[in-house]
Amino acid sequence: MKHFDILIVDDEQRYAQMLANRFKLRGLSCEVRYDGRTALESVENSFFKWVILDLRLPDCYGSEVLTRIKKISPTSEIIILTGHGTEADQTRCLALGAYAFMNKPLDIEQMIAIMSQNRAKSI
Repeated sequence: MKHFDILIVDDEQRYAQMLANRFKLRGLSCEVRYDGRTALESVENSFFKWVILDLRLPDCYGSEVLTRIKKISPTSEIIILTGHGTEADQTRCLALGAYAFMNKPLDIEQMIAIMSQNRAKSI
């Protein structure tokens, strides 16, 4: 089984690739998927420490993908990233096990800080 730092799941392909490139510049290994189905296939075949998951995907809602990822890989930490989320979405996703809920446009330094806090807690 391959191990990666991050799986980025976002149907906005240019945005997802830009995020992956920014993480790769920081020495993190990334995979990118553009829908929930292929993201779930990736999680079944590889381990990801982090999953950055868009809330609105073309084939299913992000909270459904979140639930399924947590069943397949309970130790993967999931950050919901959305441009259209509501407070109810945030409450639901956090209750389902999301590590954080962030709005687009992403502040990459803020996300790195969140990921670093998690690393410090696990030491």
